[in-house]
Amino acid sequence: MSEHRAGWRQRVLGGGVEPDPRFSLANERTFLAWIRTSLGLLAGGVAVEALTQQIFEPQIRTILAVVLLVLGALLAAGAFTRWLRVERSMRHQRPLPLPLIAPLLAAGAALISVVLVITLVGG
Repeated sequence: MSEHRAGWRQRVLGGGVEPDPRFSLANERTFLAWIRTSLGLLAGGVAVEALTQQIFEPQIRTILAVVLLVLGALLAAGAFTRWLRVERSMRHQRPLPLPLIAPLLAAGAALISVVLVITLVGG
């Protein structure tokens, strides 16, 4: 490994001992699962705005689309942060950090559900 790459790895991962490759690969698969969820939310936001003119009023449609798009963007950023925190924890034999993106996703889904219920029951 080149000296430049080793320095970059040290700065990003914070040193420590290389974990078992199976754990690093599992961490990557989890990261990719969160990214797939993020892409689904982004696609959902675009779809709500593009395809639901007959179903929702413009303000409601915009709120739903924006919530989905923002949630997708936050989830993508959270996925990277989660991957990095887990990788650093494994390298330093520390307990794994709590997943902060799971509650974020749950709160976003709850918000979308409330908007839908209010819209469908009230409309």
